[in-house]
Amino acid sequence: MLNRHLVSIIIGTRPEAIKLAPVIKTFQASEQFQTRVILTGQHREMVSTVMELFNIQDDLNINCMERNQTLSHIAISTIKGLEDEFRNYRPDLVLVQGDTNTAFAAALVSFYNQIPVGHVEAGLRTNNINNPFPEEANRRLISQIAKLNFAPTIQSSENLMTADVQGEIYVTGNTVVDALLMIDNSPNQIQSVVNKYNINSFILVTIHRRENWVDGITNVAIGIKQILDENPGISVLIPMHKNAIVRDQIIQTLGNNDRAYLLEALDYREFVSVLKECTIVLTDSGGIQEEAPTFGKPVLVLRDTTERTEGILAGTSKLIGTDPIKIARETKLLLTDKKAYNSMSQVLNPYGDGQASSRIMEVCQNYLESIKSNPVDKYNEC
Repeated sequence: MLNRHLVSIIIGTRPEAIKLAPVIKTFQASEQFQTRVILTGQHREMVSTVMELFNIQDDLNINCMERNQTLSHIAISTIKGLEDEFRNYRPDLVLVQGDTNTAFAAALVSFYNQIPVGHVEAGLRTNNINNPFPEEANRRLISQIAKLNFAPTIQSSENLMTADVQGEIYVTGNTVVDALLMIDNSPNQIQSVVNKYNINSFILVTIHRRENWVDGITNVAIGIKQILDENPGISVLIPMHKNAIVRDQIIQTLGNNDRAYLLEALDYREFVSVLKECTIVLTDSGGIQEEAPTFGKPVLVLRDTTERTEGILAGTSKLIGTDPIKIARETKLLLTDKKAYNSMSQVLNPYGDGQASSRIMEVCQNYLESIKSNPVDKYNEC
């Protein structure tokens, strides 16, 4: 009987679920691996819809989510739950993704148990430890204890080398492109949200980040209202975050506007459809900055900093912050200046080609085989 490597893949949030789904499917298809999928429950309903979409079943759900949960609660519950899990099913390798509290806590408890950590989407940096908070700190800390760093771009790998991380570094592309193409190429069709509401030309807007909670969300909504006032032929579609702090500010400013479509969160298949049909994207999301260029959609980033500088340098995205006047001005430029629009829409996606998951699996297989043939303390170099 084949002696397979046990790999545990940890998921907490919806973006993690999307970006790890193609990784999970790739590992599950290999005879070299036994894969355990563990949910922490940092997000609940939003993760379950992604799991259903990609036909993935979890092996354990820690169910850490609680009302008004704190960052400390998420970390403590994740550590405790994974301590018990690793006692029963000790993996040869743990994979975490990105910069969430789930990812950091999972990496930390793995390190404490001397289990090697592979960090998917490693090396993103704003070089401001408080922006975004707490993500910038989380990803820096994970980098210091990860044995395998899967950098999505050359820039990310250079960030890791500058930080003098001790683990190995591999440039793989971003797995979100794998996920996007999997869904776009899927034969299962749904009724388009755009057709359902009979929307013609529209802008897709997403906003939810913690650093925008105080003033940023309201300012963005004011900017969107100005866009609608100045551009009568355009509509705005906003899938709203479940957090009341986010949605209440949007509803207060845009709730009575006939061309502002305030929707509940879309499942990922619906989101891919909307992304493919929109004209422009306004977002503070990280993942959408990586997804939109695949479909040639210009991205205006509603943040003061971004760890995804590759899109800025390539010209697929532009950092504009949350000032209402600037939001309206930059959006109008893309709506009225074809040259400006084409300069952003006709650039190849700098974040990947859809093969990141296969590259990650190959690295993990080689690494685990090397440990098997030459057993040493897995963390003796860290």
